[in-house]
Amino acid sequence: MTGAKKKKKSMLWGKMHTPQCEDIIQWCRKRLPILDWAPHYNLKENLLPDTVSGIMLAVQQVTQGLAFAVLSSVHPVFGLYGSLFPAIIYAIFGMGRHVATGTFALTSLISANAVERIVPQNIQNLTTQSNTSVLGLSDFEMQRIHVAVAVSFLGGVIQVAMFVLQLGSATFVVTEPVISAMTTGAATHVVTSQVKYLLGMKMPYISGPLGFFYIYAYVFENIKSVRLEALLLSLLSIVVLVLVKELNEQFKKKIKVVLPVDLVLIIAASFACYCTNMENTYGLEVVGRIPQGIPSPRAPPMNILSAVITEAFGVALVGYVASLALAQGSAKKFKYSIDDNQEFLAHGLSNIVSSFFFCIPSAAAMGRTAGLYSTGAKTQVACLISCIFVLIVIYAIGPLLYWLPMCVLASIIVVGLKGMLIQFRDLKKYWNVDKIDWGIWVSTYVFTICFAANVGLLFGVVCTIAIVIGRFPRAMTLSIKNMKEMEFKVKTEMDSENLQQVKIISINNPLVFLNAKKFYADLMNIIQKENACNQPLDDTSKCEQNTLLNSLSNGNCNEGVSQSCPNEKCSLILDCSGFTFFDYSGVSMLVEVYMDCKGRSVDVLLAHCTASLIKAMTYYGNLDSEKPIFFESVSAAISHIHSNKNLSKLSDHSEV
Repeated sequence: MTGAKKKKKSMLWGKMHTPQCEDIIQWCRKRLPILDWAPHYNLKENLLPDTVSGIMLAVQQVTQGLAFAVLSSVHPVFGLYGSLFPAIIYAIFGMGRHVATGTFALTSLISANAVERIVPQNIQNLTTQSNTSVLGLSDFEMQRIHVAVAVSFLGGVIQVAMFVLQLGSATFVVTEPVISAMTTGAATHVVTSQVKYLLGMKMPYISGPLGFFYIYAYVFENIKSVRLEALLLSLLSIVVLVLVKELNEQFKKKIKVVLPVDLVLIIAASFACYCTNMENTYGLEVVGRIPQGIPSPRAPPMNILSAVITEAFGVALVGYVASLALAQGSAKKFKYSIDDNQEFLAHGLSNIVSSFFFCIPSAAAMGRTAGLYSTGAKTQVACLISCIFVLIVIYAIGPLLYWLPMCVLASIIVVGLKGMLIQFRDLKKYWNVDKIDWGIWVSTYVFTICFAANVGLLFGVVCTIAIVIGRFPRAMTLSIKNMKEMEFKVKTEMDSENLQQVKIISINNPLVFLNAKKFYADLMNIIQKENACNQPLDDTSKCEQNTLLNSLSNGNCNEGVSQSCPNEKCSLILDCSGFTFFDYSGVSMLVEVYMDCKGRSVDVLLAHCTASLIKAMTYYGNLDSEKPIFFESVSAAISHIHSNKNLSKLSDHSEV
């Protein structure tokens, strides 16, 4: 008996641990998304728009790479490497088809704290001035990049560890107001860091708590040291950039290819600086020597990892949250899905692998991603094409950038942050939808400004969770109730073959960021669950239990809902009397449900809505103004369906 048990157990163990070929292929497709979309790439339809987008993206990658490397307190050439390798790694492992990974302002700021703390500027004179074997750079420059590389490597390790622990599912606690406030505050920090270049001032590195205010205090105290030539050139560059980009946006439907104003400005400014010798004549600071080529890979220094743990956690969390928000926005816009945990792996490997090639910390940037949208990119091929042009710059064009004025480069960066800075307009939206979210936005922004992006992010998350915990006990429904789903079918006078299917759903719980995704997933499950084509015409009513909002866990959105039978007309009535309170994420998901159902020819009607819910939904989404959506009661919504569809007989009556 014992031998038989052991044999049976060994057989079961063998079945459990013997991977099949199909399992390996499925795992590879899941962890290497490029294997999923690359074989189906349509060269005829996608190659041209991806090529145009790749060229435009390369211009942004080069300019931002140079500027963000300076922002990270390392030599500008390392920003070019940071625009190349992370983009390649993310194209292989990332799921965002329109996400442009590379150097990032927020992670560069965090990295600069470690660089300036461990290798401060005042020790430059104490180090040897001899050039190293790496690109002919000084020992001081190599010491600095080693610190930045250590931050990138350890930050990537933390992100991969979070992938192993499957912490991507916990990112729902980082709500949209928190991300918006954190990125806006960080963009304000970046603009502040560029002030010294815009004004042509010499300024010591200032960081730490309230460093934002100390920088402007220093500027006003030394206002006489502003170089008028740099200020005028900065203003001219900003005016030209803003004007041309607005014209490009205005006429993008009429012109096939937008004017690459960044590239034109770089060429014009570099040529003018070279011809007039602005560096010596007017004292303008220029980019300087850009070494050619890519050095041999080298392992990051392990002896300083313990000294950069704080910055590594900041890079891992801030970079991931900002990148995930862009990936989710891209997926929502172009109707595909992403895996939050897979994004941890993609960005983690981007930082780890790139750290062996002297790259500063990387993440996705809003300006570059928006550029892919506007130029019509289709896939990550656009990013791979941009890498080809970045390689050309590294090996051929780089030395010509010596004469590029830093004030012009700073102007390009400031204008490129427009998308993040105009998020101030979100304040009006949050005020009209949920004033508590408005307060969270303001407080998160203030903490980001006063301290740092990672501190602001942490405060926003803690504040959001604390407020929700405080609001739940005051809800009208003290216990969580299951949702009842009822449906009935009726014949129409016009065509006895058609069925009018009406689902009435009542939810007796708040709708907030904690359960918004599960709300959507459960609701879509209900819509696809019953196929009326398989039901007899005399079916009357069905009442079943569903676990909507039964647990405050983060569900996975199920897309690709099956289509209804073509002869069936569907209506969905949501009884909103149970929405005792809601936040911005809840309203956003409710509007998304409405728009998604509308696209599937399912009419959505809302009953028992409070005035605040009606106001929030009307303000947030472009709801159909021709058809009434909000009703005082469920019976009023049913009467509306009855009058619109000429219903002659109700086969059953349901009560919520």
